[in-house]
Amino acid sequence: MHSFPQDQAPMSQKPISPLRRRMIEDMTIRGFVEKTQSDYIRHVKNFTIFLGRAPDTATGEDLRAYQVHQRATGVQPPTMNGATAALRFFFTWTCDRPEMARFLRIVKQPQKLPNVLTPEEVLLLLEGARGARDKTALAVAYGAGLRVSEVANLRVADIDRARMVLRVEQGKGQKDRNGMLSPRLLEVLEEWWLIGQPTTWLFPGRDPLLPITSKQIYRAVVETAAAVGIEKRVSPHTLRHSFATHMLEQGVDIRVIQVALGHTKLDTTARYAHVASKVLREVESPLDRLSPLKPLPRVKPKTSAP
Repeated sequence: MHSFPQDQAPMSQKPISPLRRRMIEDMTIRGFVEKTQSDYIRHVKNFTIFLGRAPDTATGEDLRAYQVHQRATGVQPPTMNGATAALRFFFTWTCDRPEMARFLRIVKQPQKLPNVLTPEEVLLLLEGARGARDKTALAVAYGAGLRVSEVANLRVADIDRARMVLRVEQGKGQKDRNGMLSPRLLEVLEEWWLIGQPTTWLFPGRDPLLPITSKQIYRAVVETAAAVGIEKRVSPHTLRHSFATHMLEQGVDIRVIQVALGHTKLDTTARYAHVASKVLREVESPLDRLSPLKPLPRVKPKTSAP
């Protein structure tokens, strides 16, 4: 097969090599979204640059050497694991060499607790947002706990007033689901509809025919947080984390939160229990249920020898 990177060609057009085209077709057949396809192509291209020849000619030792190289150059575990997933797919499906997957190792990642805003900080962020569109988009991210891509791709028709839900089409894992639509969030959305008059996309981008991008929402959150003096690292996902944590602190059943977030596994939702400080403060320790303990014996201080 031809080498993986795009072949050089005159003018500005660069034809796609047969190997790259085949991988794209394999990913398309399996329903990979555009971002995942782009990430996988980038990872395989980086491996090709390291290898210095066509990637489908690689050996198991080449894959091992690549991971050693990644470690030595300071590549972080999430990036290494992303490359592992891409290369496993490439060799298993595009090259029909599934035995190559055993040479790739998943790197353990340190588990970090998500950043969470207090309710007061959320209010400060929402009130400080510049423009009605940005304020409403951030309100949806927090009020329904949606991912930034889910907020960006909402349509006007996705607001179901009768059932009080937001329809999320093809969310993570290409699954349709319903998000929360609280009375207060509906009020905010109705105000935005009167001001912005959206027709198709709930939050139109610079081109009215296209939706706002995830990067635009991210920039709005970061710039607003800086403007109102929030020193925590804040992103659109911080609002989703805050939504889940505040729900848990309100006593909402964790399984309900799981459904609201669209998590497949309860374990993913359970991590918010680690940052829900109000829950920890109010829960009764089993030690407190025991009978009063006897006072600790007093120990006489040791005296030095005469």
